Amino acid sequence: MADKPWLFRTYAGHSTPEASNRLYKSNLSRGQTGLSVAFDLPTQTGYDPDHVLSRGEVGKVGVPVSHLGDMRALFDGIPLAKMNTSMTINATAAWLLSLYAALAEEQGADRSQLTGTTQNDIIKEYLSRGTYVFPPAPSLRLIRDVITFTTKEMPKWNPMNVCSYHLQEAGATPVQELAYALATAIAVLDEVKATNPDEETFAQTVGRISFFVNAGMKFVTEIAKMRAFVDLWEEITRDRYGVKDAKHRRFRYGVQVNSLGLTEPQPENNVYRILLQTLAVTLSKDARARAVQLPAWNEALGLPRPWDQQWSLRAQQILAYETDVLEHEDIFEGSVVMAAKVEELKAEARSELARIDEMGGAIAAVQAGYMKGRLVEANAKRLAGIESGEQVVVGVNKFQSTEPSPLSTGEGSIQVVPESVGADAIERLKAWRAGRDQKAVDKALADLAAAAKEDRNVMEPSIAAAKAGVTTGEWGQTLREIFGEYRAPTGVGRAAREPKAGGEIEAVRKAVDAASVTLGRRLKLLVGKPGLDGHSNGAEQIAVRARDCGFEVVYEGIRLTPAEIVNAALEEGVHVVGLSILSGSHLPLVREVLERMRREGMDDVPVIVGGIIPPEDERELKAMGVAAVYTPKNFDLTAIMADIVKIAEGAGEKAA
Repeated sequence: MADKPWLFRTYAGHSTPEASNRLYKSNLSRGQTGLSVAFDLPTQTGYDPDHVLSRGEVGKVGVPVSHLGDMRALFDGIPLAKMNTSMTINATAAWLLSLYAALAEEQGADRSQLTGTTQNDIIKEYLSRGTYVFPPAPSLRLIRDVITFTTKEMPKWNPMNVCSYHLQEAGATPVQELAYALATAIAVLDEVKATNPDEETFAQTVGRISFFVNAGMKFVTEIAKMRAFVDLWEEITRDRYGVKDAKHRRFRYGVQVNSLGLTEPQPENNVYRILLQTLAVTLSKDARARAVQLPAWNEALGLPRPWDQQWSLRAQQILAYETDVLEHEDIFEGSVVMAAKVEELKAEARSELARIDEMGGAIAAVQAGYMKGRLVEANAKRLAGIESGEQVVVGVNKFQSTEPSPLSTGEGSIQVVPESVGADAIERLKAWRAGRDQKAVDKALADLAAAAKEDRNVMEPSIAAAKAGVTTGEWGQTLREIFGEYRAPTGVGRAAREPKAGGEIEAVRKAVDAASVTLGRRLKLLVGKPGLDGHSNGAEQIAVRARDCGFEVVYEGIRLTPAEIVNAALEEGVHVVGLSILSGSHLPLVREVLERMRREGMDDVPVIVGGIIPPEDERELKAMGVAAVYTPKNFDLTAIMADIVKIAEGAGEKAA
């Protein structure tokens, strides 16, 4: 008999719970078989829409969920007992799962029947995506609480997706993706085993751990990587943890294929990239994905429309139902080439795992900045390969001549989230707070705080808090006061400098030296990440390349308010302010930075902006006074550095 198809998903959510609910129902009506919820950045980082850091971020990269009322609206008409729901949520995973469980109970569903996944992998947030809140130790404890709770109360739920997807998005090599994901799983399972030593219960816990991976364009390597994951997980669960039941040792994973490689130039080519990457995780029966969600072809341009998501869904359906990919035994069994590649990856991954183990495990390697530094370094090498042409990207650094695409031109070519969404969310939040029993809220928060302080599992108190009307920001603030907050190493200082100076970099270094003489001191660039956008890869690479070109660089990491950025620019006396924003919140955040700089008398300091920025927004930013805008099509970082030197010199001449 043919294998059953994997779960078909699209990663979706934006604007409001009501708008996202309509999108979910539409996708389900078109044959999608599971939901994958994208939450906005305030929800992911434990803030309500009225917090200062939420400004401009509400509803941009996902749906805002501030309380049980929002969760009701999000799943209105969708019976949770019959739905398999994946939630990409990490620092606040315990809270969003509590809201989900509370709503399921309202619908009459039994907790034990709920199926789905919380990503709940905070370690990769320190390394790549940046939506962490608490320090590593309490973050690991929250993951443990979710795992031990679901093992007992929600046995069909996957409490954690060990997420290597974002590691590849941050530039990880296949070996790093294998090693860092497996090191994360080991750190979590060691924590769970230390507090729940019962052998059978622990084996069940191991059996519910799943993975969320990435598949890039190196087709054969990606197939081998997945087969290596299967083998290494079998070794770890059998030999390190003594899990006897082969069913509990099975490597279970979902996948979203690579978004890092999606191109802004000739974006229609992304359709082929997405399909090839999907084949890498579906062709190999012995290492086939259990759930697949595909990005849309135009995600390098902005938020995809429902039609764009449908197109990605149709690619999965054609592959599953029109081809014979599900009808055969493993077609790579016995392949000499595949076996050799798998063994090579396994050997290198074991070596890297041993290195992390010697440091004291994944948490120690995060705190030391080791893994982050390696990722920044690997991403720098990847970008250098694209710049030099050694790594060909069709339509970007080769075969650039093109006809205009009728798919990506004209009004409405991408989904737009209106700026009014934030103000509307604040009004709904005020109404929610006004309509609840404040005494019940206060008691629920006190019970949550007590559980956190006493090292009791926070899940039941969190579910009670959800029912009492507690908000995401209140839950987050309660735990912030107990656990504290954390700023992860940026990795920029540890990334290896370019060993050889030559060609264009050397020319830019000379230009930086000359400009520094003219300006009277070393040319200084501030790289700022305003708002809640934690995707710091671009900012890190700009900081590294600027440093290698001779700039003095100020980079303080992610999640800064416009006021903090302007204050740093003032205190550091920078010549140029560079803002990196990939969340779609560039207009309000840049506007506020510019206004604050003018009030501080810094009109003569040019501001440049980089991110996923549509052409119409680029025009608006320049009308505000932004000196230059860079998007993914500007892949030549050294050329950007040369631009910045000219911009700084021009500003210096005007000031003089």
